[in-house]
Amino acid sequence: MTLWVRYSQDHIVGFGTLDGEMIAEHQGVMLEAAAPTGRMIPLADVTLLTPTVPAKFFGLWNNFHASAAKQGNAIPAEPLYFLKGPNSFHPTGAAIRVPPKYEGKVLYEGELGIVIGRTLFDADEAEAEAGIFGYTCVNDVTAFDPLYRDPSFAQWTRAKSFDTFGIFGPAIATGLDPATLVIKTLVNGRERQNYPASDMVFSPKQIVSLISRDMTLEPGDVIACGTSLGAGPMRSGTQVDVVIEGIGTLSNVMA
Repeated sequence: MTLWVRYSQDHIVGFGTLDGEMIAEHQGVMLEAAAPTGRMIPLADVTLLTPTVPAKFFGLWNNFHASAAKQGNAIPAEPLYFLKGPNSFHPTGAAIRVPPKYEGKVLYEGELGIVIGRTLFDADEAEAEAGIFGYTCVNDVTAFDPLYRDPSFAQWTRAKSFDTFGIFGPAIATGLDPATLVIKTLVNGRERQNYPASDMVFSPKQIVSLISRDMTLEPGDVIACGTSLGAGPMRSGTQVDVVIEGIGTLSNVMA
């Protein structure tokens, strides 16, 4: 297993692999051909960025059997997804900011994220699995109030794309079996979500294959696999930690 991170140091962006509290600097392209430079950088000396800059950030809805049963939702026949705007992309450690004139409910949603490693279009499941570079943690923050405000049109893009609402990181883990992963979300240190990735309706390779039938997936794209039971509201001062063993902890405070 390898943990890839992207960081800023002295206003210069770099990337490398994480080993405890040190980063092994690499050069080249993270998702294609990267080679170590030999330089080791203390993690404490850098600011972590989102591990990629996606062209597209997808989010799935109703992709877990437990939450579908709890909410009385039918199991979907295909992935139900939306897109989050690039203005929402946000790294670990940075404050979640809510627009000053928005006074409605804001929700956290701890999720597993897929990171695409190669260009894929109309991929079968084997090609899709081979095209997954690795996995990351996601907090798919949602402005709940506008989502169903207009009964004629569900506003998924608006609700999911406020600035800072597309949080992912701190790293991309390669060499993991996603079916073994457990997603936990802690709110002010108290566990609020704890669910297995194996409960997904559509597995990561199925998700990637089926979405690639609709549009080309590009290296660095992120797909949040959806959330399960326990997603809930945040308020100013709330700290949310999305924890996936093998990947790390995605930690943010709502300003």
